[in-house]
Amino acid sequence: MSRLQACLVFCSFVLLLSSCAKPEAKFEVQIPAQAAPVEVSFKNTSVNAEKYNWEFGDGATSTEQNPTHLFQNFGEMRVVLRAYKGEEMSADTQIVNIPEPPRRKVVIETDMGNMVVELSNLTPKHRDNFIKLAGEGFFDDLLFHRVIQNFMIQGGDPDSRNAAPEKMLGGGGPNYTIPAEFHPSLTHTKGALSAARLGDGVNPEKASSGSQFYIVQGQTMQQAQLAQIARQNRMNYTAAQIQQYEHTGGAPFLDGGYTVFGYVIEGLDVIDKIAATPTSQFVKDRPNKDVKMKVRILE
Repeated sequence: MSRLQACLVFCSFVLLLSSCAKPEAKFEVQIPAQAAPVEVSFKNTSVNAEKYNWEFGDGATSTEQNPTHLFQNFGEMRVVLRAYKGEEMSADTQIVNIPEPPRRKVVIETDMGNMVVELSNLTPKHRDNFIKLAGEGFFDDLLFHRVIQNFMIQGGDPDSRNAAPEKMLGGGGPNYTIPAEFHPSLTHTKGALSAARLGDGVNPEKASSGSQFYIVQGQTMQQAQLAQIARQNRMNYTAAQIQQYEHTGGAPFLDGGYTVFGYVIEGLDVIDKIAATPTSQFVKDRPNKDVKMKVRILE
């Protein structure tokens, strides 16, 4: 056999082995420092593959070899690459951590003091709606029209602006609702900013009011009480959440039923002052003296 023939035989053998080799999925990714929303590029380093399927952990997929994906949300994303050759398949999985954007803050100003609220990025629809309304001056001179000591203070009804003392309030809004955004880490501990809504009978999807909100005062809870409420609402509280309810208080019976979308981080004492306001004997839970608000965007 000549050297040329031997070379051709060897090359044919290598090609045969290559055609029989199974695919091996591999990929590389570098996460930018920028927070979500952010584009992330993926480098496919698979071998012996003919086609690919990507899952990005947020419901999106791709069949490109080297895709770039826009992550709208932050957190840990389980990215899976499947590489195929014929009927053979190989998969590679990596957890990609998308940075959280800075949390927006607003200040709710009242004659009894100011409350600084940090809005949650876990409830983007409620966050963005609250920022939009605040930027438009929607809340300016509205009332905390409903206060219940050891429970909460409620406002955001546009009908409360310049409302007569005897007027019943709580039915107004911007003529739209917001889909519920429940998250287990957002509970009704003291200082929770939560969206008001109509009851389950007419609102089975628990959609939130477009503008009305309440801030929790609540009261402290014993472990036995909290355990019973957790069973009823199918909540699985963390040790930190249990400690908060025991020492700071709140209204855990609302968890899983109303969307919490932020927390008072300065001015918890203002909640107590407003909640202690004497209320009317004619209009239930409405303060005798109007408690007006203004909402300003800080960040």
